[in-house]
Amino acid sequence: MYRKLGYAVVATSRSITPANDERTLTVAGDIADPATAERVIVAAIDRFGGVDTLVNNAGIFVAKPFTDYTADDYAAATGVNLTGFFRITQLAVEHMLTHGGGHIVNVTTSLVDNADSNVPSVLASLTKGGVQSATKSLAIEYAKRGIRVNAVSPGTINTTMHDEDSHPVLAALQPVGRMGEVSDIVDAVIYLETAPFVTGEILHVDGGVSAGH
Repeated sequence: MYRKLGYAVVATSRSITPANDERTLTVAGDIADPATAERVIVAAIDRFGGVDTLVNNAGIFVAKPFTDYTADDYAAATGVNLTGFFRITQLAVEHMLTHGGGHIVNVTTSLVDNADSNVPSVLASLTKGGVQSATKSLAIEYAKRGIRVNAVSPGTINTTMHDEDSHPVLAALQPVGRMGEVSDIVDAVIYLETAPFVTGEILHVDGGVSAGH
């Protein structure tokens, strides 16, 4: 989507492959490792001259009863959802402050605001809830220094994270009766990117979940 807006893109994930586009650079790595964040930001500056926008889209979701969570579950969720967010955002902000500002978009979850007894999700609420609170805090801290910070808060989205057999049940959890699509999230991120008077916003893209059941 950012390529269509004219941006060069640096993307990272553990299993990412090289891109066939000279304006897209991929960096393989685990975002829970601060060294990955450092490599991504350095690559963006070296290859394209800077960082204008950071989208924190990485996430781990583990649905278990609270007492069933293991130490490994906790480490995985906090590593990706919190540590991964923290270091790359810190580095991006440091750069943006010396280069005229920028924009940060964080992807959270509507379960932060609306817990569902059918979906045990304490680790998601703990970690993505922290990111959501940080969104508002960062937006205010840097509002007068040219950096906007917003978040998209999705409901259940139709991705490979969910087995097809679970789709009817997941669709029924959304007030509109269907799962969201990746394009719904893309549209929300593009809106925030092109809305210069919007900062500190938590934009719910959740089929009505945030309104109630």
